[in-house]
Amino acid sequence: MWPISLAGTAPTWIVVLLSIADLVIRILALGIIPGNRRPTTAMAWLLGIFFVPFLGLILFLLFGNFKLSSRRRQQQEIVNTRVRAGISSLADVASDYPGPDWVKSAGELNRRLGSLPMVDGNSVDLIPGYPDSILAMTEAVRGARKFVNAEFYIMSTDHVTDDLLTAMEEAANRGVEVRVLFDHIGTLRVKGYRNLLSRLKASKIQWKRMLPLLPIHGQWRRPDLRNHRKIMVVDGEIAFTGSQNLIEPSYNNPKHRKAGREWVELMARLRGPIVTTLNVVFATDWLSETDENLEHQLQLPANPEPGNVTAQVVPSGPGFITENNLRLFNTLIYSAQHRISICSPYFVPDDSLLYAITTAAQRGVDVELFVSEKGDQFLVHHAQRSYYEALLEAGVRIYLYQAPFVLHAKHFTIDDEVAVLGSSNMDMRSFSLNMEVSVMLMGADIVTSMRAVENTYRDISSELKLEDWLKRPLAARYIDNVARLTATVQ
Repeated sequence: MWPISLAGTAPTWIVVLLSIADLVIRILALGIIPGNRRPTTAMAWLLGIFFVPFLGLILFLLFGNFKLSSRRRQQQEIVNTRVRAGISSLADVASDYPGPDWVKSAGELNRRLGSLPMVDGNSVDLIPGYPDSILAMTEAVRGARKFVNAEFYIMSTDHVTDDLLTAMEEAANRGVEVRVLFDHIGTLRVKGYRNLLSRLKASKIQWKRMLPLLPIHGQWRRPDLRNHRKIMVVDGEIAFTGSQNLIEPSYNNPKHRKAGREWVELMARLRGPIVTTLNVVFATDWLSETDENLEHQLQLPANPEPGNVTAQVVPSGPGFITENNLRLFNTLIYSAQHRISICSPYFVPDDSLLYAITTAAQRGVDVELFVSEKGDQFLVHHAQRSYYEALLEAGVRIYLYQAPFVLHAKHFTIDDEVAVLGSSNMDMRSFSLNMEVSVMLMGADIVTSMRAVENTYRDISSELKLEDWLKRPLAARYIDNVARLTATVQ
């Protein structure tokens, strides 16, 4: 491209060199880019490089490798080995879950991929109210005696989170070990980042940025990798996880407030052995960022069986060889016999997940999908819309959660056997680029509780019908299809 445009305006030797470079880039790209990538992803990168070779190459070098650096991956493997060697207490709580074999098979898959076992005897309280979950975490921190571990993709000091941060500061002042992790870029992007740093620096809280992008300090990686996890553990006795970040529900954005746009979340408060396995995930991330081992915290709770829910933590992300969350989701969806209910704010599936969901609907399983009527991210929302036709044609029922609210909760239920809750969206970013954490919860009681939450979504949603969707303007269809192309570039 460039040599042609430079012809007649640059010396011949420059044109020749650029022509050779252009050809070399194209030839090398054909043999290198398809390696260990989905064909659609490879094709998207190749098209970019063939149309604009030099710019395409630069973008590929910046964003083409979704894995952590080799040094970081080696460190992660060492961290995993060191931390999990310190949880011998979990070996004594192997699950006796009496459910169907396909659930046990999914648990074995998770154990092999993420190294964490299924554990019985847990209690789980779902907290759908945004301020309610902040209040519950605040109360838990105020009662802390030994330690508080908090890990969130986004953190902010504002009128909603102020009491929680104050509780953390007070806990640290009275001798409780308080540790905080937040994603560097995720938190940097929201208003008030400097205020948060100032507040943390002035406190006795121990804190670190996750996946810091600070080239001046030698900290470099693919710029769009994120640690998207949401975890809080208090004294090893109580834990919280789910979809919610520590920020007010309009994300400190005046435009969102003016539009009345607030995020709708779902968090879970957990007690029992599952708390220890969630703390393993935090300890792994803390050790990665600080080289401090928290093995002394990884003991079973004093009350080992506060409930009847069997649960399993599923960590995933670039630090693992496989896409743990995607493999679990596909396994459970293919195992469903009666009903699948999915809630995902960013639903941009890869081919395997799309086939699993549409195949389930086509073989007679009742499948429903809850998504926002209007998304907060233009490209992602329009890419998501490009899948609606295939889903509707297969028999999936799609419910659009009433705008201007953003349905940000991330969970799904399978038959009357399994509920999955966590930080992971059903999109290719969550499968390949983000470090995520999910919790698989087994038993009819927890599924019933999750279905009650899903029922509230359905009550204030409108169902999208295939005949109406096919009547949408051609311009809207065009935008959706163009946006879909961006979903493959990973």
